Amino acid sequence: MDQIVYRNPAAEDAKKIVDFYNYVGGETSFLSFEKDEYPLGVKEQEEDIKGLEGNVNNTMLLALDGEEIVGIATIHSSHKIKSRHEGELGIVVAKEYQGQGIGSRLIEMLIDWCKGNGVTTRIRLDTRADNTMAVSLYLKFGFMVEGCLKNQTLLDGKYYDLYIMGMMIK
Repeated sequence: MDQIVYRNPAAEDAKKIVDFYNYVGGETSFLSFEKDEYPLGVKEQEEDIKGLEGNVNNTMLLALDGEEIVGIATIHSSHKIKSRHEGELGIVVAKEYQGQGIGSRLIEMLIDWCKGNGVTTRIRLDTRADNTMAVSLYLKFGFMVEGCLKNQTLLDGKYYDLYIMGMMIK
């Protein structure tokens, strides 16, 4: 394995990003989407990436092993005055790269980015309650379980609870 490189995406990464999301959707049932359910096509992803340029409260980070995307993390915030201080964290690391500190590094980088953007003072996320690896990772960074949505996810006839987690940053 090459050394993992972390960087913001460029428009030419759009196809790799879409392909990555569509692939990892089939690797785990913990994401909000299944294989090939990522909602953006390549053109929309390109526009999304271009929209991040100069954006003070939305960002995306890629984790790459050589040219291959192995993880993606995002902060998405509203531009509405009353809610722009809150960024929603999204993160996924390819299964074969989990447990190597990539998720921790991505979260650390996003928290640092939020601290420096002059807007974000709170980060929130949703995660399935039974995703114990993710829950413990978020707790390690100071996120707290703020609520539980009962039976929020239905998969193969079984219901799962969803934790709402959040943290204030300074």
